[in-house]
Amino acid sequence: MNTLGHLFKLTTFGESHGTAIGGVIDGCPSQMKLDFDFIEQELLRRKTAQSSISSQRKEPDRVEWLSGLLDGVTLGTPIAFMVRNEDCKPEDYEALKDVYRPSHADYTYEQKYGIRDWRGGGRASARTTLPIVVAGAIAKQILKAKGIQVCAEVTSMGDAEQARREGDTVGGVVECRIVGVPAGLGEPMFGKFSAELAHAVFSLPAVKGFEIGDGFALAKMKGSEANDTFINKVGKITTLTNHSGGIQGGITNGNDVVFRVAFKPIPSISQAQQTVNRAGEPCEIAIEGRHDVCALPRAVVLVEALAAMVTLDMKLLAQ
Repeated sequence: MNTLGHLFKLTTFGESHGTAIGGVIDGCPSQMKLDFDFIEQELLRRKTAQSSISSQRKEPDRVEWLSGLLDGVTLGTPIAFMVRNEDCKPEDYEALKDVYRPSHADYTYEQKYGIRDWRGGGRASARTTLPIVVAGAIAKQILKAKGIQVCAEVTSMGDAEQARREGDTVGGVVECRIVGVPAGLGEPMFGKFSAELAHAVFSLPAVKGFEIGDGFALAKMKGSEANDTFINKVGKITTLTNHSGGIQGGITNGNDVVFRVAFKPIPSISQAQQTVNRAGEPCEIAIEGRHDVCALPRAVVLVEALAAMVTLDMKLLAQ
């Protein structure tokens, strides 16, 4: 289950401290001139070591294109790429290789596979989300030509600087808006546009909540308050409000698609915590090394990338 999408698909590979991370993009239309500068700009938005609250891991994040391109133009064949891990410090995790870090994937991965990569969380690390940015940057370029744009922002976040001083972490919420989406995208029942978005964003580490439009606030409204009244606006059918977030019956209605994603605090904190080791023995740990205090500033581009990939995939399915 390392592949996302139906027609526009991304398969990713790699671990946090392995040789490289990367992906294979299948279903990208041919004869498209890629803007590599834009891809680099998007990767820069996700890059570490840019502030006091982000991980100080210093990776150059240089993309090596392996297939699917000729002189920067897409061939319609699978686009394979990789980014080498050049600033690995597995020794930072040596003392934790037999310990289950609270709220990390250590225990669950070991239960599933019988083995785990203890070097920075391995496959469960946020490092492995980098290929999503690459695929998302390509999807954004295709959507832009169709008049569709994706933009996200942090709408709430804890006091990250105070948390950093206390050896703690914070979470928050990212809101995303997809502008210019035509009506009619999404499939009935199990391929709803909203379901595809939720499936995509829950692939991100630390995501614990998702809502479309007014989301959970709708549960406190009456139908008369929550309904989006249809109107004719300069010859175009639209709605007076957008409580539904641009999706009704799982299909886009032509309004902006608006959704929010809740991120929990990063579980790697330097405060002392109680846990157990592989033998089930109680022990105390304090996680040192290079970790984000808050995922949100670097997660914004990831939410956008996934939204762009889903939108493009749903548009290709509708053709």
